[in-house]
Amino acid sequence: MISLADLQRRIEAGELSTDAAIAQSHAAIEAKEKDVHAFVRHDKSARAQGSGPLRGIAVGIKDIIDTANMPTEMGSEIYRGWQPRADAPVVMMLKRAGATIIGKTTTTAFASRDPTPTRNPHNTGHSPGGSSSGSAAAVGAGMIPLALGTQTGGSVIRPAAYCGTAAIKPSFRMLPTVGVKCYSWALDTVGLFGARAEDLARGLLAMTGRTEFSGIAPAKSPRIGVVRQEFAGAVEPAAEEGLLAAIKAAERAGASVKAVDLPEAVQEAWRIHPIIQDFEAHRALAWEFSERHDEIAPMLRASLDATVGLTPKEYDEARRISRRGRRELGELFEGVDVLLTYSAPGTAPAKELASTGDPRYNRLWTLMGNPCVNVPVLKVGGLPIGVQVIARFGNDPLALAAAWFLEDALARA
Repeated sequence: MISLADLQRRIEAGELSTDAAIAQSHAAIEAKEKDVHAFVRHDKSARAQGSGPLRGIAVGIKDIIDTANMPTEMGSEIYRGWQPRADAPVVMMLKRAGATIIGKTTTTAFASRDPTPTRNPHNTGHSPGGSSSGSAAAVGAGMIPLALGTQTGGSVIRPAAYCGTAAIKPSFRMLPTVGVKCYSWALDTVGLFGARAEDLARGLLAMTGRTEFSGIAPAKSPRIGVVRQEFAGAVEPAAEEGLLAAIKAAERAGASVKAVDLPEAVQEAWRIHPIIQDFEAHRALAWEFSERHDEIAPMLRASLDATVGLTPKEYDEARRISRRGRRELGELFEGVDVLLTYSAPGTAPAKELASTGDPRYNRLWTLMGNPCVNVPVLKVGGLPIGVQVIARFGNDPLALAAAWFLEDALARA
């Protein structure tokens, strides 16, 4: 993979020109795209900007995020050729920091579940995950150092785990979702893919200007609470192997690790996530559902058809449960710095299964709004396995520092 931090250091030292850095990504896309299919559009004319902390950094944008110079088709025939007038604010944050937008990456239709043509860069017979399929695959394949995705259930952390990249789903509303096709306004979160936690920290620092992302270093002896989320169902042996390897490496590196039980209110919040998601999706996609119903991708269409009867009463009760869950989860962090859990149920599904994987180990944290970072751990059968590090809401720097600690611990192990 291409490290954003390494590129920045080489550019600042005068060892690499910004034009050469962008040319490196253009060449990698040309060489690998025919096998991976990560992009819906590659802007071959994209060039380096002359200034800014992200000068020389090529970025891929998930194709539900508006771009003024490229169509935003949302993975749907309904929006074929749709050209927004303006860049989404999150794209402008990148441009103002000096980044080069090199292309639009594939997304499942409206960031839901119908698979894209994208293939896993570690084994093209397997899925890259979704819905941010192209962003995860492009970074995992070493095409680009940074990409934007979105998560409503598990669409950043899970594909990052499948493609062997680092990724962060930041605290809810850390990054603006204006100009991003809405699926669920209470859940949709813009996230970043990179090679390592340091790359994510540098990307967020440049985009947001938040000084708390400056000077992040590996956490020292973090207190880690392990959460297996048994209520979400059993995992495959590969996922458990990855979690155990992460625990062992963390303990050897000086972390204190203990098992943690989630409060009942938090477990109940996991149960009601789909109610909030699906109720809001019916409003966010009301025009498409009413006017272009038969053109909606089949798996999404079936899901919308099945949930059309959700009531405001059910939705309001689900929101009350989620608020209780957030309060009790906040109290849990009095005894630990971060939580550690599975990023996905196992390795990436075979492409022939027509599945982007299951978000059941991600959806709770999306609903709670906490920052989550995927850390690649190992490979099983040639396919990556990751774990996710979760910090208290608003403490994204600690999530990144703990993830960096774990990366270093795993490298030593």
